Amino acid sequence: MPENISQTILIIGAGTWGCSIALELARRGHAGITVLDGHPFPSAISAGNDLNKIAEAANEPSSSDSDSDHFWNTIHSLSMHQWKHDPVFSSFYHETGFIMAAVGDDAYQECLDCANSEQSPLVHLNTEADFKSTMPEGVLQSSFPGWRGFWKRKGAGWVFAIGALKAMHDEASRLGVRFLIGDAKGRITEVLYTADKSAVTGARTADGVDHIANQTILAAGASSCQLLDFKQQLRPTAWTLAHLPLSAEEAHSYRNLPVLYGVDRGFFIEPDVEKHEMKICDEHPGYINPVVDPSTGQTNSVPFARQQIPLAAEQRMRRLLRETMPQLADRPFTFARLCWDADTADRIFLIDKHPDIKNIVVAVGGSGHGFMTSPAIGGLVADIVEEKNGVEERVKNMMRWRPEISVGRDLWDTQGRYGAGGKVMDLREVRDWTRIGE
Repeated sequence: MPENISQTILIIGAGTWGCSIALELARRGHAGITVLDGHPFPSAISAGNDLNKIAEAANEPSSSDSDSDHFWNTIHSLSMHQWKHDPVFSSFYHETGFIMAAVGDDAYQECLDCANSEQSPLVHLNTEADFKSTMPEGVLQSSFPGWRGFWKRKGAGWVFAIGALKAMHDEASRLGVRFLIGDAKGRITEVLYTADKSAVTGARTADGVDHIANQTILAAGASSCQLLDFKQQLRPTAWTLAHLPLSAEEAHSYRNLPVLYGVDRGFFIEPDVEKHEMKICDEHPGYINPVVDPSTGQTNSVPFARQQIPLAAEQRMRRLLRETMPQLADRPFTFARLCWDADTADRIFLIDKHPDIKNIVVAVGGSGHGFMTSPAIGGLVADIVEEKNGVEERVKNMMRWRPEISVGRDLWDTQGRYGAGGKVMDLREVRDWTRIGE
């Protein structure tokens, strides 16, 4: 018979959102919190296990905003307040500025739409000289063929992702949260239910232990839909990143750069201070791994960890470098991996009590915004657990359980993303992978 361990709150997933939720609940005085994750911390498939992420302040929320604008302005405002003022988060935010640009006309229209909605002052960039004026001499050595965009000098930059993830974990642990991680004691083999399936009672792990809880919170990122039927509300999607090594002298001269984000090219962020590596990402609508579920006949994308990337992704990164920093375009990368997230159909988070099953809250659907907004996620989920009205009903309603908008969902929907020929790509069709570091 499985061993039974009773606790008040069980959190499934020790990634970005799981750690944020555990931290906030512990800060509010909840005891008996256990976090389960089948991967060693920090997980190799956690999107937050990364050098850095883009962070950007939003406009002040207004009742006259569209629903989407109001949602993002509210969530970003909550998050940015903590990135700037919360002692767990504030040392990891770097306000270096943000450049948004594009080459293709459709992608450039996306830039213009963002620029037109901005309340912060912007510098428009249309020429080679304009782009080179944004960074120290010698960093940008390209002629920027076809590039157009704008420069947001304040209210944006980047956050040190892995540092913040570890800080959330460490502070939650100090406050009494118990993390059970690793293949045997943290890997969930099944979610546990009452006999009539009307309520969740906890989860069973690979070591045969039943973790019984009054409240279960599912925050396992792209892996969440392997544990619960989300009615096609989630599409696990992978992006690609690599690390470019610099010498100590180069790293010093590349410090405090604004983030440069090409909507149809990719982005880079200044190098880290320890290893002197710069993260490079190509931009595209994502990779998926379609697998047919034999029990339902539905096709779902199933995530997997891999510390290499498709060769085509590396080639796109090299193009980004040739068009911005050609002096680095042929330098070997030191690291690469797939980075998974879960897209909702409208790219709005899914944070809600399950409407049909008691005692479970879902906190999923980062949709590419998960880490930037992670300081706010803990509070949003804690309010649901405590049945508090922490955010207005309009925002709560947008995050509700909403399978009706996913009926007939197209797995190949680009969801407004650009690059790589403007299509979602199939990992099953990738034949050529990088061999970085081998």
